Parts: sequence; structure tokens; C-alpha cells
Amino acid sequence: MAFFPTSLENLIDKFASLPGVGKKSAQRLAFHMLSLSNQEAEAFADAITYAKHSVRFCRVCQNFTEDEICGICASDRRDHSVICVVSEPRDVLSIERGHEYNGTYHVLHGALSPMLHIGPEDIKIKELLTRVAEGDVEEVIMATNPDTEGEATALYLSRLLKPFHIKVSRLAYGIPVGSNLEFADDATLNRALEGRTEM
Repeated sequence: MAFFPTSLENLIDKFASLPGVGKKSAQRLAFHMLSLSNQEAEAFADAITYAKHSVRFCRVCQNFTEDEICGICASDRRDHSVICVVSEPRDVLSIERGHEYNGTYHVLHGALSPMLHIGPEDIKIKELLTRVAEGDVEEVIMATNPDTEGEATALYLSRLLKPFHIKVSRLAYGIPVGSNLEFADDATLNRALEGRTEM
């Protein structure tokens, strides 16, 4: 027996299909949508529709943009000889928050995962190789996640980039600032030792 009208159940199901949203959260979101005025609800729906129709991939780095080229790629203040490779657009925001990196990016939109049937042709690898082949790139920084898929993707890309004779580096991993050594796992400690820098 359905507890809610079919249209409400459908709305709940749509919210529940979003990543990280469980059934209870989906219900809260659906109930909130129903509490909005008609004007607010239509503005919300219009924002989704507008974003879906206007947001595209940057022709250069594959990040999200409304223009042909994103603001980072178009900027003459960025170092275009360095490319930081990330898995998802949200990773660009994470790095930009630090205000230290001044190069450009390349967004793969995923990582290699044989278990999920995601191969090289399913992510934006070809576009990266095209950029590097143009000859202006001096370094590619692998900033994929430090998990199995991210490591496999970084290793695969480093092999593809070897013939270009450019510097290929990997983000250092280690102990987070403000944490204690006793809580670090063996893999993290080993990475921290391997990635140590001179003081």
C-alpha cells in the first residue's frame, strides 16, 4: 500500500537516485519542495533545466563551463605549461581553495575501473594526450584519488605520457596536518616517508 500519492512517490524516488541521498533524505527534500511556493518551485526546476542546457565541457581542459573555453584556460595569468590531472570537476575546486596552484587542469570525468567496466575510452584521456602533443606542456601532475582506481589511472597515464619526454609527477600523500601518528595506517605512513621533502 502506497503511503503517498504517486506523484510524490515519484519525486522521492528521483531524489533518492542522487548520489549520497538515502530514502529518508529524499523524503525530506521532496516534502521541502512541496512546501515551496509555485514561483520558488518553478525557479528551482528552471535552474536545473538551464544548467543542463547551458553547461558544457571546456574545449581545452574538459571542466564545466558555459563558454567554449573555461575561465582558467582562458586566463593569461595561469601557467599553461603545467597541467594538473583530476578525476572530477569538484577536484578542481578542492585544489583552487588552497590558492597555491597556478597551472591549468585536465578533468578526466572518472577513473579507470575494470570492475565497473570503465576503460580508457570512457574517460577524457585522448583529449589530454592531444594537449600534451601540441608541445607547450612541460609537466603533468597526477592528482587522481589515492585509491585503487585513482592509482591505476595515474600509472596508466604516466605510461602513455612517457614518449612525450615531459615531467610527470604525483601528488604527495601523507599525514594530515593536525593529526597524530598513532592514528595513521601503515599505507599512509609509508607514503609519508616516501614523499618526504628536505627542510
